[in-house]
Amino acid sequence: MGKAIAFVVGLVAVGWVASWLLGPLLWYLFLGALVLGGGAVLYAAAKRSLAPGTRTQRRIEAAARTYRMRNR
Repeated sequence: MGKAIAFVVGLVAVGWVASWLLGPLLWYLFLGALVLGGGAVLYAAAKRSLAPGTRTQRRIEAAARTYRMRNR
């Protein structure tokens, strides 16, 4: 009986120490995943807005043609 109680107390202590050490690490991993995911979403949105045939891309191309014609 004494060994079983010591085993359970040991498991609780090891679990507490592990959560104390890994808690902040898991938080930073979660935060890093959110930042990377957000960056990927913003990159995809920017890339999609400048895709060929979009209004923004046509405006950029028209401005570049005008600039080249003016500086001949």
